[in-house]
Amino acid sequence: MTATDPARRPADDDRPPPARLAYDAHTWKEIAHLLANFPLALIGFLYVMTVLLVSGTLTITVIGFPLLSLALMGARLLGRFERARARALLGVRVEEPSRLPLHRADGFFGRMWMVLKDSVAWRTALYDFVRLPWGILTFTVTLTSLFVLWPVLPFLARGMTNVDRALVRGLLSPSDELERRIAELESDRGVVVDTAAADLRRIERDLHDGAQARLVNLAMGLGLAKEKLLEGQADEHVAAMVEEAHGEVKLALQELRDLARGIHPAVLTDRGLDAALSSVASRCTVPVKVTAELASRPAAAIEGIAYFTVSELLQNISKHSGAKSATVDVWRSDDRLLIQVRDDGRGGASLDRGTGMRGLAERLDAVDGLFVVDSPQGGPTTITAELPWRDRSEDAHRG
Repeated sequence: MTATDPARRPADDDRPPPARLAYDAHTWKEIAHLLANFPLALIGFLYVMTVLLVSGTLTITVIGFPLLSLALMGARLLGRFERARARALLGVRVEEPSRLPLHRADGFFGRMWMVLKDSVAWRTALYDFVRLPWGILTFTVTLTSLFVLWPVLPFLARGMTNVDRALVRGLLSPSDELERRIAELESDRGVVVDTAAADLRRIERDLHDGAQARLVNLAMGLGLAKEKLLEGQADEHVAAMVEEAHGEVKLALQELRDLARGIHPAVLTDRGLDAALSSVASRCTVPVKVTAELASRPAAAIEGIAYFTVSELLQNISKHSGAKSATVDVWRSDDRLLIQVRDDGRGGASLDRGTGMRGLAERLDAVDGLFVVDSPQGGPTTITAELPWRDRSEDAHRG
């Protein structure tokens, strides 16, 4: 084999084999791409000049910016089509940019601003704007060469499509993805920090208002009983005080157990997600059927997030749903852990109502998960959560 043999090219090299006089599959694909350049470039140019230009001009009015954001979302779709065409006909391996994280934006204006500053859409608009002259040139040269310059057309096609490859890589590749991912990670870090701070405040409040207060009362009660015993007043009043103190001890111990369960339940550590979810379901005021089909246990962090997600959803069902029954299904699909919680209550649950649901969504999003709420008025409610699967053995290797 020679050094230019395609079988010897690296696996990650998307360069086509050298052009030859013979018309092979690569050459015909390049010719098809060049012939399609003019009509597609014309469509893109007209889109930019009409939709984007008109909506941009209208930004002096109330409807201008919303229209411009819609136009930019349309430009994203044009870019997706062009990347697919480049992959199919030119063999250019250009990854798709990630979706805009609109769920992170605060309200309508936040989402609109996120679209307006999307560099992927603006670079696609620039791509469509500058390609019309090039599309006319490549279409004309290719069409003429099919009848006049047939022997050298493979070399002409290779040279012109190399320019197209450069345009696609330069303007349609997700070059800002690293910066966006860094911004997302910074946002996720803020969410995690806020969540951890809220959990610490909750633990402090529970200790201060619950177990701590009971233990203070217990100490005072036992102190008074001790004084009466020392004074020789061991009457029925002292016995009642000791009995009350004993009751306070039992309540304090129960509250401490509940607090420890809220931090990380022992049953989850010892017996896994199935047993832990069955335990939390048994405390729900609505009958709950739990089905957990897991051949192995996920990593402790993922398992904990899954447990607390279901726990909070079941608390919401108990307090707000008016449901008569509920189900919890947990299963693994490839490299994802899926959770689905259903109830036959009144519905109307939403991420925009209160902070509980939004907090769950942010917590899952911080670990590259998903949280989807389907809750029409009148019910039923179906909430689906998705977490990345990581085996427990991976935690051991990290440790």
